[in-house]
Amino acid sequence: MLQAIGHILPIALAVAISSVPIMATIVILLSPKRESAAPFLVGWVLGMVLLVVICTLSTQAVPTPRSARQPDVAVGVGEMIVGAGLIVIAIVSWRRARWNPVEGMPAWLGKMESIGPWSAFGLGVALNIRPKEILLAIAAGLAVRGAGLSGSDAAIVIAVYTIIGASTVAVPVVATLIDAKGMQPKLLRMKEWLTRNSRVVTSLILLMVGVFIIGTGIGRL
Repeated sequence: MLQAIGHILPIALAVAISSVPIMATIVILLSPKRESAAPFLVGWVLGMVLLVVICTLSTQAVPTPRSARQPDVAVGVGEMIVGAGLIVIAIVSWRRARWNPVEGMPAWLGKMESIGPWSAFGLGVALNIRPKEILLAIAAGLAVRGAGLSGSDAAIVIAVYTIIGASTVAVPVVATLIDAKGMQPKLLRMKEWLTRNSRVVTSLILLMVGVFIIGTGIGRL
């Protein structure tokens, strides 16, 4: 189990640094509809759990070696494909950030200032259904499959993945509920920084995680 947790830590970190849900959280918390932040957090966490559970169950169809001495070819190849996919996404995002720099936040994020609780919940769930999030969840599922974990151990690994992945959305929401006035200037600074740097940072993280996953896959062969 510890080996699987070690494999999913950088994957969960890549989920946590995903700029879109963080920006959405900040916009909601700075809006008059601040109460919609909690439903958004619940939707984001629920969607993350459902996605990684589905991917973990799906990877159970991937064959594994009968002996520990045999190479885990199928899981290794799967990880190499997922890692390559993440690197492609990172390169595309990097090129967009370089040639088409964004001034200000995307228009759709601005509309979230008036979003209601149910819409926020639905958006939180829906943001998990993006290529990057799906590939990361598949990578987490393959890590669980490659470790050959029992159901209870797999549940612990998924819980660790979810806690880390959701932390960057959960912390601002909880902190704002505790001290909304004190958090406002911090949220404004975070929003300004992410508007300028989010795509570059995300690209670098995805590139590194993609290389890590490919390396993990090669190590199984």
